Order: sequence, then structure tokens, then C-alpha cells
Amino acid sequence: MTDQACDGMIIHPCVDADAVAQFAATAVIEAAGAAIAARGVFHWALAGGTTPKRCYELLREADIDWPKVHIWFGDERCLPVGDAERNDLMADKALLNHVPIPPMQIHRMDAELGPEVAAKQYEALLAAVPVMDLILLGMGEDGHTASLFPGNPALEDQRLAVPVYNSPKPPLERVSMGYAVLNAARRCLIMVAGAGKADAISRIQNGTRLPVARVQGCEWLIDREAAGNRIV
Repeated sequence: MTDQACDGMIIHPCVDADAVAQFAATAVIEAAGAAIAARGVFHWALAGGTTPKRCYELLREADIDWPKVHIWFGDERCLPVGDAERNDLMADKALLNHVPIPPMQIHRMDAELGPEVAAKQYEALLAAVPVMDLILLGMGEDGHTASLFPGNPALEDQRLAVPVYNSPKPPLERVSMGYAVLNAARRCLIMVAGAGKADAISRIQNGTRLPVARVQGCEWLIDREAAGNRIV
């Protein structure tokens, strides 16, 4: 399979979820090498979800200069530190506990403090970083990405990090990177796998501006099931 441009979307067709994870892992290695060579540091924002988790597991033995990596999070759930549903705990278990990134370079969202306080604190951290070198995103069946859900007021929040209330999925309160950060990244990959995502992909290709479709200049890694056999 080859890369395709479809309805303005840059699509990397993948056979299945494992292929999506493998493509993303290779992209992380390439982006890290390029960023470190050019600027001496690699700023990488992580996504939650099953397919990103597999990507992180694949990277445990990667040839990356880990002490020069800064880790960021695209979103977090307002749950206690160490809660099994937090994205940072998943990332710890899948990758961060296995590689020598200095703890001070893992920039967690203090979502346990509540959406407003955590978003304000994270915005202050993000303001010191010119741009993310690579952002990984997933997509929900409703077309949300990070914690930016259809119809939620957070979609119109212009801050670098935004509080999210009344999420349609538990927990109700979250923190998310805003579009100001997502749209400024040097590279952004959206990982989409599974038949449950096919309707949202079809709607996006037909022009519906679901939240994930508002991320500009991104590359889509879409597996056969999510594509509904239209592009793969």
C-alpha cells in the first residue's frame, strides 16, 4: 500500500491496528532523530488509547537519545494520581518506566487538581515551548480527539491548554491541549483503527467538521477496518 491524498487528507493506509502502531513508532524514531540533530531536544506529545499503547511498547528498545526527550500529554482525565484510567499511568507502564528520560522532562497534567487549575498550570508550561516536534492523537467513534468532544465549549477555547467539563464519556472532567498547540506542531499523526471508527472517517471525508478534523496539516494512519474498504 502507498500513501494517499484523499479529499485533502494525507492518509497512510495500514492493514490493521498493529501496522498503525508500527508506522507511528517508526515516525517517532525519525522525528526524534531529526529534532535532536537540529535543536538538541525532542518535544513529543502522547495520546491515550489502545493503539498508541502498542506504539509505545514497540519503542522500548528504540535507538532514541532518551535523555534529550521531553514528554507531553495531549489530554488527561481528572482522576487521582495513579488511577488506572489516567493516560499518564498507561504511558508509564507501556514506555516511560522502561526508558531513561529524566523525570523532570516528563510533563504531566496535574488533572487531579481539577480542570481549571490543571489547564492553567499546563498552559504556563506549554508557553515556554515554541512548538511540539511531534504530536500523536487518536480518534474516538464520535470524532473526538484528545478530550475535545463534539459540541463541547472547549472546542472554542483559544488557550494552549483547556479545561473540559461535561464529557460524554466518563470522567466528566478532563484537561486537553487546545487547537493552538495541536495546529502548531511540526508533525502530527492521527492513529485510527477499528470498524467502530469507519462512520466518523466517512463523515469527515464528506466534509463534516468533527473535532479531529479541525486539526490542521496532520497525517492520518488509518487501518482497513476504519477505512471501510474505501481507501485501503
